[in-house]
Amino acid sequence: MDLKLVSRTLILAVAGGAFSFTALAQWPSDIPEKSILKSPRGARIVAQPAASEAPAAAPGAAASAPVAKNDPNAPKLTGKDAQLEAKKKQAEDEAAAKKKAEDDKVAKARAENCEQAKKALASLQSGQRVAYTNAKGEREVMDDKAKAAEVNRTQSIMNSECK
Repeated sequence: MDLKLVSRTLILAVAGGAFSFTALAQWPSDIPEKSILKSPRGARIVAQPAASEAPAAAPGAAASAPVAKNDPNAPKLTGKDAQLEAKKKQAEDEAAAKKKAEDDKVAKARAENCEQAKKALASLQSGQRVAYTNAKGEREVMDDKAKAAEVNRTQSIMNSECK
């Protein structure tokens, strides 16, 4: 067997094992066991005694005693990540701003459609002859039946856009 191959394999195995220990060190200890759905492989969950069940510490060991849960100077653990909450809030604000911009754009388009429909209706009801270009590119004058149909179509546009 090649000595270099064995030594490389051994070094990689030791390095891989070392990384797994750092992953175990990241396991949060302040989460109650009942809230854990699946723990990482090899993690030991040690039940910590409640403050009332804790054994009395020796007089000289007061400095190394664990901090009591009702200590006012102890850091407050909320179980929430402030950065994650800030990112969520920012994403929600961006989505709301995007929706508002889209709603404003739609409202502006509806207002323009309403104005155009009003002008077209006024033009149709003015009593003047209305000419249009047909599919062949020829100019034709709209008869009374076509004019009435166009007035009805324009009125329905106004009803939907001018709210």
